[in-house]
Amino acid sequence: MTESKAMILGCGGKSLTRDEIRFYRNECPWGFILFARNISETEQVRDLVDSMRDCIDRPDALVFVDQEGGRVQRLRPPLAPNYPSGAALGALWRDDHDVGTRAAWLMARLLAFDLLRYGITADCLPVLDVPVDGASDVIGARAYGKEPRAVIELGRALAEGLMSGGVVPVMKHIPGHGRALADTHLELPTVNTSMSDLQRHDFAPFRELNHLPIAMTAHVVYSAIDPKNPATTSGKLIDEIIRREIGFDGLLISDDTSMKALSGDFPTKAASILAAGCDLVLHCNGVFEEMVGIASRTKGLEGKSLQRAERALTYIKNRDRAEETEIRAEFATYFETVA
Repeated sequence: MTESKAMILGCGGKSLTRDEIRFYRNECPWGFILFARNISETEQVRDLVDSMRDCIDRPDALVFVDQEGGRVQRLRPPLAPNYPSGAALGALWRDDHDVGTRAAWLMARLLAFDLLRYGITADCLPVLDVPVDGASDVIGARAYGKEPRAVIELGRALAEGLMSGGVVPVMKHIPGHGRALADTHLELPTVNTSMSDLQRHDFAPFRELNHLPIAMTAHVVYSAIDPKNPATTSGKLIDEIIRREIGFDGLLISDDTSMKALSGDFPTKAASILAAGCDLVLHCNGVFEEMVGIASRTKGLEGKSLQRAERALTYIKNRDRAEETEIRAEFATYFETVA
């Protein structure tokens, strides 16, 4: 088996091209990610996932997707039901904490049923960002609430529901995207907030759930910590805040390197991300030339990063014996229709 490189990659379409197959075999990414452009019907998705794993000779390789519910949901009917947004879960929780928490667990358990049908084993969920008034709508209704307690309780329930179904959760966007005034897909935002406010509000959900296996960084500058570099490429922030203050010792992956918030060419982005202390570089848009650039500066997984990656894989083995029909019936008592 070839040594895995410290990167997670997408692909361009609904099946792998010859160039992609050759590239993956030679470069051996640790994992893969799917987007809507990669998804059409049941057998096609299964075949694509299988072919990705075949390329790197790793049947246990994690295949990721953003399946949050609401507007961020890559698999849609008939491949998977539409699910409520984070804001809808939060509204239910505010009416009755126990009911909202139970509904969140049920939804995540159903997401796990959906994803495993296609061989997808990691979901970029829960969203632990706590937005403030006036922030960019890039988080918006994806958030469970505007105060940390709701985000902590619902985030925990969602993560536990995924893990009960044998799907690895990825909490995002550490150490908190809720104050960003710009969409990181388009530009780099700077948060000018005191450390005490960040600790109390933004960092709290990540601190409470620091035992989860994987976290995704925020492409956000926090001027109180590092006024020059976003979290993704800030060695100071990753060491002092994510690893020490928040206490997260799981697998740390970058947010998407193809987003406009990060500057530089793709080899430079990859090198900066790894040098700052991220364990893995994430590239999502499937543009072949960009992936080649990422691979050119990405090393093999080793040391603590390899240990964290191996530990994350253990979360796909702890599946419960829940009955899908019973879970769906109970969830329908909370959300008769979803959008």
